[in-house]
Amino acid sequence: MPPGARFASAMTAVTRRLPFGLADVVAPSLVGYLLINLCTFFLDLALLAAFHGGLRWPIPLAVTLSYGTAGMVSYVANRVLNFRSHGALGRQLPLYVLVMVSNYLMFVLGLTTGLAAAGIYYELARILAAACEGVYLYCCMRWIVFRDVARRPDPGQRPGPAAAPQSATARQAAPPLPPPPSQAAARPERS
Repeated sequence: MPPGARFASAMTAVTRRLPFGLADVVAPSLVGYLLINLCTFFLDLALLAAFHGGLRWPIPLAVTLSYGTAGMVSYVANRVLNFRSHGALGRQLPLYVLVMVSNYLMFVLGLTTGLAAAGIYYELARILAAACEGVYLYCCMRWIVFRDVARRPDPGQRPGPAAAPQSATARQAAPPLPPPPSQAAARPERS
């Protein structure tokens, strides 16, 4: 079994065990994204500590290099393991770089700086910005960067209630829907 298929099976198994009905609404790719990006977040912090704390590089350079390195690891891991994309690298990679640059400007620098300027502790500001950034990046990866996968059904995803096939007897037994209010008022009542 290829690594991507094993990872997908593991994320599907984790998703099925989510409490509070979350298993019905959370995609296995979201669980995989959270796991991968939690690991790359720690890689980002470790590289930042090495570049700035150890090598004494200026913070802007250390932050940019650690963020960029962790971002590329995230791209490769999500492409191979999580989304299992086979789309053209020449089209996906520039999109991903554009998403990462926009994320860096909007959330890593912009929102963090704005919240800190508004009086929120910079650590809390960075955590809030990271939460926004996580939602933004997942959405961009799923529906823009790896859109070749977004068109395919997730093999581990269970069909929802709307996708469940109905038997012929269930279709016949269902009462007809009432007409919309605008049509009901126009029709005379039958006695």
